[in-house]
Amino acid sequence: MNHLIVVSNRLPFALDSTGEDLWTVTPAVGGLVSAIEPVLRERGGTWIGWPGIAGEIPEEPFAEARRNAGYKIVPVALSETERDEFYYGYSNEVIWPLFHDLQNFCNFEPAYWQAYKEVNNRYADAIVRCAHPDDFIWVHDYHLMYVAETLRERGVSRDLSRLTFFLHIPFPPYDIFSKLPQQQRLLHALLQFDLLGFQTRRDVRNFMQCVRRVMLDAKVVPRRGLQLIRFEKREIRVGHFPIGIDFNSFENGARSDAVEQRAQRLRVTFPACQSILGSDRLDYSKGIPERLRAFRTALELHSELRGRAVLIQIVVPSRVEIPRYHEFKNRIDRLVGDINGRFSTSTWLPVQYHFRSLDRDDLLAHYRGCDIAFVTPLKDGMNLVAKEYCASRIEEDGVLILSQFAGAAEQLKPDALLVNPYDIEQMADAILKAFRMSEAERKARMKRMRRVVRDENVFSWVDSFLKAGSNVGSRPQRVSKRRRATFAR
Repeated sequence: MNHLIVVSNRLPFALDSTGEDLWTVTPAVGGLVSAIEPVLRERGGTWIGWPGIAGEIPEEPFAEARRNAGYKIVPVALSETERDEFYYGYSNEVIWPLFHDLQNFCNFEPAYWQAYKEVNNRYADAIVRCAHPDDFIWVHDYHLMYVAETLRERGVSRDLSRLTFFLHIPFPPYDIFSKLPQQQRLLHALLQFDLLGFQTRRDVRNFMQCVRRVMLDAKVVPRRGLQLIRFEKREIRVGHFPIGIDFNSFENGARSDAVEQRAQRLRVTFPACQSILGSDRLDYSKGIPERLRAFRTALELHSELRGRAVLIQIVVPSRVEIPRYHEFKNRIDRLVGDINGRFSTSTWLPVQYHFRSLDRDDLLAHYRGCDIAFVTPLKDGMNLVAKEYCASRIEEDGVLILSQFAGAAEQLKPDALLVNPYDIEQMADAILKAFRMSEAERKARMKRMRRVVRDENVFSWVDSFLKAGSNVGSRPQRVSKRRRATFAR
């Protein structure tokens, strides 16, 4: 492999205008960036993506951000219409809710699909401009499922030795996926990749089921390890690759003096309480209202928690310009107000609610300072918060309450307290169980979870995917002068 090319909807930083000719460069947050960037810095390569602003990309601030990256950056520009119809539209009003089993939130506007294809074509153009025959092209996530289709239509992909894709969100079962108007076209597009990676075995099963039901010309070959699909005289491998984190970075960061001091201040703030941490991006798939209702029910049913447990709920602003997300935030605000209004005393406020981002040291301090992590998405591809919490528990204590519908549950289920986020009373009982858990049991469970997170880290995730990808796809071929010119332009 000569070169690693990472292709994703967003670059690892965002440009934002603060006035005429004034710009800020903000590091992006999220699972993809935290997982990929340390690997790309170490290995070198190229990242193709959108810098987060509609319209023309300002040359000077972008050039500065590019110089600081430590690897090559290739931007993809989007107009306001493309941003609205591709990103806010098809990606986040069709695919995101559907793949999270929330089809009632879908808006199947036909124009969105056309915009989705056109923007995927733009990303394919960027790949063509910077790719060489021996490069490993790794396309990420639900925004870009059509890229390989475009490359194969142009014939360019015949000269690419590795064309791979990884889906960070869940893949739905057939009865959910079949509601998508473009189900056959989207599956056809995915089958143009050489390797398809998913987070969990369940996602692989769901995908293979959809291929069997929808793509009648495809032949699924049962086998151990990577699954095999034969389609259009090609072989596509399919496998699960659970994403990890940079364990050492979180563990070492949690040991710093600054984090220790902040964590201690957090403990002192609630001296007679066990603190329960919820940390999420503002999104209806994260189960935040259900978590708040469960905490309210726990306080109602179990009086021993009153005055002795506090929920610290951090909500990171996201997509607040979308009306549905604004309404969702209002719902959270009302629940927090209801709980604090009903149960608070002169010395105890049950819910500490923060609608803001935390810097890294503050986040690590919350991971270290909170006794219980409450991670309850309605559906999640993996959920790295659960793993980050474990990595930051350097004293090897603490309790993890985890949704059974998070991808992380497949790896952490022996020792995390698994819950159904739709079962409010079960979650309330899990809070009580975590609250009562002995120190010895906490340490035994956390020690085992930390070992899993340490061993199955981001570097092993990337290595396993690259290793799988190195054994699939077409072999490097001699490329004609005309083809070399196509790649070089």
